[in-house]
Amino acid sequence: MPETRVKDKTGRCEVINLRASKRQKLLLDRAAEALGRSRSDFMLSTACREAESVLLDRCYFALSDDAFQRFTNMLDSPPKENPGLRRLLRTKAPWDK
Repeated sequence: MPETRVKDKTGRCEVINLRASKRQKLLLDRAAEALGRSRSDFMLSTACREAESVLLDRCYFALSDDAFQRFTNMLDSPPKENPGLRRLLRTKAPWDK
């Protein structure tokens, strides 16, 4: 199926076509309706949120050899004493009380 373009107020929207089983379509429709949104809006916002999550989990950064050595030294060194963190870790969660 050829991809077609549609214009919104900015003139920059494009159509994305995909296939779904009847069961999947009904599930998407029910979820979109529960939120008072259109199927397209629900699918696009959900897909974009997941795409952002995937990309943020794969954040890449480059370091010089010297900076990388300092970074790995920090990771390999024992943690500094942190009384606040120690107290927090000893505190029972509200649901465990």
